[in-house]
Amino acid sequence: MAGDFHLDDRSVRRHFNRAAASYDGADVLARSVAQQMDERLEGIIHQPETILDLGCGTGRDLHRLAERYPKALRVGVDIAPAMLSRAAPPASGLQRLFGRRGRAQVVAADARALPFAANRFDMLWSNLMLNWLDDPAPALAEMARVMKVDGMLMFATLGPDTLRELRDALGDPHGARVHRFIDMHDIGDALVGAGFSNPVMDMDRLTLTYAELDTLFADLRQSGSTNASGLRHRGLSGKHGWQRARVRYEACRTNGRLPATFELVYGHAWKPAPRTTADGHAIIRFQSRADSVR
Repeated sequence: MAGDFHLDDRSVRRHFNRAAASYDGADVLARSVAQQMDERLEGIIHQPETILDLGCGTGRDLHRLAERYPKALRVGVDIAPAMLSRAAPPASGLQRLFGRRGRAQVVAADARALPFAANRFDMLWSNLMLNWLDDPAPALAEMARVMKVDGMLMFATLGPDTLRELRDALGDPHGARVHRFIDMHDIGDALVGAGFSNPVMDMDRLTLTYAELDTLFADLRQSGSTNASGLRHRGLSGKHGWQRARVRYEACRTNGRLPATFELVYGHAWKPAPRTTADGHAIIRFQSRADSVR
């Protein structure tokens, strides 16, 4: 699925570490997505005791999850330690006194190598993290590993039409300047391949508008959403190249505003009981006669 496109993990980590101080003022997209994810939980009967927020950033969604599931133990994971320092400031004496469930725990880790035992969490929540990976399959396999049977994954990621105006203005079909984003159907295939069942997915589009192009660039930079493609040009594109791109983007201006499209892919899936043992033998489950006639 990754093809020739790849992301520089060190650049991703560096960008989010640098953006930690400004992130909460520039994360309008993540906040909107979190609200949509939360609304999708309304019709789902599931009461987790342990929740993993994968790609938790500064911890805003950990607070949202505490409101919905006040009794659950919450753990946040992010690749950027500077983000985590804002997600979980040092505990006060009262917080230490009243126990761990009132306060989220946070861990710096890569989503593809989670430092947790198998069958640890009842629910995984991931808000715009998968789009920072070349290929979601290894991370989804790790999610399935640490999730309990009958646990639920709730996620959102970005689809291929994200920032299409900027991509077209820059003449960038291969992702050297604007990241490539994975198609919803490929995400669905990866979910099934990782062992999840009954995936439910849908797609939406959100268009943010800006008075000036530089304001869009500032939002991307301050939220850590800057170019980490391994194909990116190391040197400057040149004054004339940027000027041509600005002119092309200006052609998109509508009612005095410049649009920036974000394709949003929402989904949830469940972890079923395993059908084979770790060494590949089939698991046969027997039902008692009493149970069969109830």
